[in-house]
Amino acid sequence: VQLQASGGGLVQAGGSLRLSCAASGPSYSRYATGWFRQAPGKERELVGRISRSGDITYDLDSVKGRFTISRDNAKKTVYLQMNSLKPEDTAVYYCAAKSTILSVGAPSAPSEYPYWGQGTLVTVSS
Repeated sequence: VQLQASGGGLVQAGGSLRLSCAASGPSYSRYATGWFRQAPGKERELVGRISRSGDITYDLDSVKGRFTISRDNAKKTVYLQMNSLKPEDTAVYYCAAKSTILSVGAPSAPSEYPYWGQGTLVTVSS
């Protein structure tokens, strides 16, 4: 599967963006997806993930209540809705996918995801 992340841009603090991760291929329903981000000079971190069945885990306390992950299997797309953005959310955001046998759960480690999108830059100005 190939992933295409889009939707990044420049936004003022308090604003919103919706990132999309569009997958190629005949079906995306058997893939779990993770959203990661990497700020300049920092390590890549897991923002959150969604399983095949739609179970969602937000791994960063700082995004809970502000970010929402969803998926539309018919469109083969996973979304990251980001509200109340802060300057510290500035990063390149990546989506990653893994085909999973189980319908619940999604991997947490970057090394567990074999497929990655190219990244989309989110810049939040103060």
